[in-house]
Amino acid sequence: MPSDDFLRKLTEGGFLKEHPKDAPQAKKLLMRSLRDLKTAKANLEIDEEAAYTFAYLAMLRSGRALMFLKGYRPADGRQHKTVVEVVGFFLGETYEDLVYKFEQMRRKRNQFTYEPDLPLGLKEAQDALKTAQEFVQRILAHARKESPQLELDFPA
Repeated sequence: MPSDDFLRKLTEGGFLKEHPKDAPQAKKLLMRSLRDLKTAKANLEIDEEAAYTFAYLAMLRSGRALMFLKGYRPADGRQHKTVVEVVGFFLGETYEDLVYKFEQMRRKRNQFTYEPDLPLGLKEAQDALKTAQEFVQRILAHARKESPQLELDFPA
C-alpha cells in the first residue's frame, strides 16, 4: 500500500494525526525508553510481569519517538496498536519480524494486565527484554538518520 494511502486511511479512521515534527519530544521518549530497558533488566529476577511491561514500554516509547520525528502521533482509540502499525510501516519489511514481536508483546501485555491468572515466566520476560533492546537500537538508528542535528548521545 503506498505511503499516502496507508497513512491517510489511519488518519481518516481517527487513529493517526499529523503533528509538527518534534525532535525534542522524540529525544525525551528515547531517553525514557533506555531507562525502561534498564528497569526491565533490573526487575527480571524480582517480577517477570514488571520486566515484561517495562520492555514493552521501551518499545512503545521509542516507537512514538519515531512517529514524532516523522511528523505523526497516535490519536484517540487504539493508540498502542497504531504505534505498532505505523512503526512497522516506517521501518519496512526488513524489520517485519521485529515489529511482529512488538505486536505479540502488545497483545500479551494487554492480556496479563486484564487477566491476572495468565502465566508469564522468566524465559518469556528475558526474551521480551532481548527483543526490546534490539527494537530500541533500531529506532535509535532511524532517529539518528531522520534527525542528524538532534544530539542523540545514546550508545550505538
